[in-house]
Amino acid sequence: MKKILLIEDNDDVRENTQEILELSGYKVVTAVNGKEGVALAQTEFPDLIICDIMMPELDGFGVLHLLSNTQETASIPFIFLTAKAEKSDLRKGMLLGADDYLTKPFDDVELLQAVEVRLHKSELLKTQFSRNAEGLSAFLGEVRHFQELRHLAENRRTHTYKKKESIYNENTYPGGVYFLESGRAKARRINDLGKEYITELYKVGDFFGYADLIKGNTYQDSVVALEDATVSFIPKHDFFKLLESDRNLSGKFIRMLSNEVKDREESLLKLAYNSVRKRVAEALVYLYEMYGKEGKDPFSVSMSREDIAGIVGTATETVIRTLSDFKDENLISLKGSNITVLELERLRRMKN
Repeated sequence: MKKILLIEDNDDVRENTQEILELSGYKVVTAVNGKEGVALAQTEFPDLIICDIMMPELDGFGVLHLLSNTQETASIPFIFLTAKAEKSDLRKGMLLGADDYLTKPFDDVELLQAVEVRLHKSELLKTQFSRNAEGLSAFLGEVRHFQELRHLAENRRTHTYKKKESIYNENTYPGGVYFLESGRAKARRINDLGKEYITELYKVGDFFGYADLIKGNTYQDSVVALEDATVSFIPKHDFFKLLESDRNLSGKFIRMLSNEVKDREESLLKLAYNSVRKRVAEALVYLYEMYGKEGKDPFSVSMSREDIAGIVGTATETVIRTLSDFKDENLISLKGSNITVLELERLRRMKN
């Protein structure tokens, strides 16, 4: 049963709206002012929030602002109720991230249609589509149900990149967002001495290029295909239209950005304080976590020693020696560029 939080200070409106929703099979939690509504949202975690604008204590705009700044509540669909229909109110609500707007008085059909559409759209974006080309096609096929997203689905472009071919280059301006349909790719930076440092690896189902696009920066990294890869491209205009029209998806990308910053900080700390031996072990664990589900057990990956050195942040010769040591210790086996992990947990527990 879907749970709806109704925030409304008018007793008659609150009770009538609650009755309509409960008769339609929804569980309804009510609040009589904005402060109480924020507190309930942060404890009840409803599937949808319906909120009046003009209220004592804290108005609807304040409620939406507070909930939008909290990760746990930022993606909850939000519908405003108001007796005022001025365009300024509509615009302010939508700019804050409201999903819909109902003007009092409204009938039960208007209310239920708005609720059903927003809940369905929320469920769509929570659905775990398979992380491959079919999954992306399913996602884009679903968004065709929504008029504002149709342009995105219909104008998706794909391109095939050969191994070692650049997908985009550092210091160029983003034109959109990329989605890896097949193959593997790496994000890298090259220092003044020509040394490469790999900042990120991408697998099938990953979006990339969105961080600098959202920030309005030039690309801080270059992305190169590690093997032949097929990449979909979503133009900037369509991507931002998608984010602006759906708070669920914008919240997801905000969380992805936050995780990316956290991962970069952890990588820098490891680079500064961990031994080379431990960093090589961590690189192998990282490769397992990125690509381990793609193959059979035991996990095996083909990667050049130069690329592993780029992940570890050390010289290629040092990586070669360390991998040879790991082989002698029966932690891995080596065959050409192919590395098979034999003792994953021992690599995880490698001492510094």
